[in-house]
Amino acid sequence: MTQNGPALNRFIIVLLAVAVLVAAGYALQHTIACFFLSFVLAYLFDPFVVFLERKKLRRIYGILILYLLLAAITAFALIYLIPLLTMRWESLLRDLPRYLQKLKEIATGWQGRFEPRYGSAEWHWLYEKLSANLDKVFGKLGSGVYQALSSVVFNLFTLLLAPILVFFMLFYKKDILRGIKSWLPERFRATILEMGREINHSIGGYLWGQLIVSVIVAILAAAAMFALDIDYPLLNGIFAGAASVLPFIGVIIATIPPLFFAYLKFQSGLMLFKVVAAFAVIYFIEGYVIKPLVFRKAMELNPLLTIVAVMAFGELLGFWGILLAVPIAAAIKITLAHLRHGDFSGESVQ
Repeated sequence: MTQNGPALNRFIIVLLAVAVLVAAGYALQHTIACFFLSFVLAYLFDPFVVFLERKKLRRIYGILILYLLLAAITAFALIYLIPLLTMRWESLLRDLPRYLQKLKEIATGWQGRFEPRYGSAEWHWLYEKLSANLDKVFGKLGSGVYQALSSVVFNLFTLLLAPILVFFMLFYKKDILRGIKSWLPERFRATILEMGREINHSIGGYLWGQLIVSVIVAILAAAAMFALDIDYPLLNGIFAGAASVLPFIGVIIATIPPLFFAYLKFQSGLMLFKVVAAFAVIYFIEGYVIKPLVFRKAMELNPLLTIVAVMAFGELLGFWGILLAVPIAAAIKITLAHLRHGDFSGESVQ
């Protein structure tokens, strides 16, 4: 008991520390999400600033040039892209009750078509229950849309604050790195720096790569939905691009809205097959053509652990947790590999 006492105490302390961190992260999820957004943007833009530094341009001037380019892109988005998306979104909100009513009418038609010869009383009872639950779902969906809009308002505040944080992260990058190095234990400093370079090499291209993949998937999906005459092809394409961030299950989630709009408009099994076939081709191209070209090195993560990490970080930090789940999991994997090989103790575990 006396030998296991200190180890048990350390284990309990670690568990309590993790619980405190999780609780603090959940309580400050909006603040942490804003910090992560700023960190991701600074991480993405820093190579451009470094490129300008290599051209003998001072870092502050490189940052100013970067912000001028971003201001031009933002102006273009505000003038052309955002009004277009806003109009389509408002149109979707106006048409959503009509779509839901049409879905209910289709379900009513199914009742007469597939009503069994025996047990009709039980069938009517089941249908009434399903219809009542469907009405509840529609009500929750409507309230959920307006809750999402209120969340968008908060995220707009985050987007206003993020550029300020990004500026200071970029400007004080060298000071921040120098301060981090000074706090590292001198005995393990070289090992930790080498591990940091491995993590940077592993996930450095992931964020840019995922952004490129998402944009390509969004363009291909929007073009396919436009060719199939599916309602709201642009919004469906953007949703597909965002869903591609989710590993393994993103393709399933991305097909749900197009299938919904396709069936309500055409009520044809052939059209559903065309939508599924279009997304199958898109994600085949994504998985076997685009990603091998964009990502230099695969993360080589366990699929089950990856999905669990995405769910956990998504629950904690929302969209940015989903986006950063894979890089964080890769960093943890690299760190555990160094611990397993005894890099911090001088002993290698075989």
